[in-house]
Amino acid sequence: MLAGMFIGLGGMFYTLVEAGGIDFAFKQALGGLGFCVGLVLVLVAGAELLTGNILMVLAAVRRKVTWAQVARNWGLVLAGNLVGGVLLAFLILASGHPNLDAGGVAREAVTVAAGKVGKTPEQLFFSAMLCNVLVCLAVWMAFAGKTLADKVLAVLLPVTAFVAAGFEHSVADMYLLPLGLMLKDGVQGVAGVARLDLAHVALTLVIVTLGNVVGGAVFVALAYHFAYPEAKAAPART
Repeated sequence: MLAGMFIGLGGMFYTLVEAGGIDFAFKQALGGLGFCVGLVLVLVAGAELLTGNILMVLAAVRRKVTWAQVARNWGLVLAGNLVGGVLLAFLILASGHPNLDAGGVAREAVTVAAGKVGKTPEQLFFSAMLCNVLVCLAVWMAFAGKTLADKVLAVLLPVTAFVAAGFEHSVADMYLLPLGLMLKDGVQGVAGVARLDLAHVALTLVIVTLGNVVGGAVFVALAYHFAYPEAKAAPART
């Protein structure tokens, strides 16, 4: 639940930046940088995030954990992330945050959500794959960090890149899509808003989650398994 809320806070920051009237490329990059707060909170404050936990595939193929343990972890974390994301959406709505910029933040939130459900299944799947390649690489690099600054710096560029590129992150969508649903009736003239309903939101989340699993499991966890076979421990240095 905490991870769902942490990533949702990153989504809140992203939406706030996107609502600004600034150049597209700069806005995308700045929005991505703002979104980094979510993964930084997960890694530093401590929480269970589904997209990062896809790396457990590496432990499973090396027989450190069982596939049943992986499935149990993913199921519980998925449920918790979803509850956290939806809960944060309710809290953000109750706070009045979407009313900022004369309602511009609310309009941007609905625009973002409508854009997500308006993508084709193929676009959602491959976009989600690419997203979790970058997220899992960010987590992988953060593992190497010895200090707080190390971990934060490891996260910044990969996460900024996937957000700026418009790739799909399932846990972020667990906040952004419910928030869009809650706000859509109060916003007029957003393209594609007719598709923003519970059925399309659910379908989008399923496809994006599957894409995230494939991207992280195949292109990071299994790739590193074969690229860097488990080696014997080096002798201790004196």
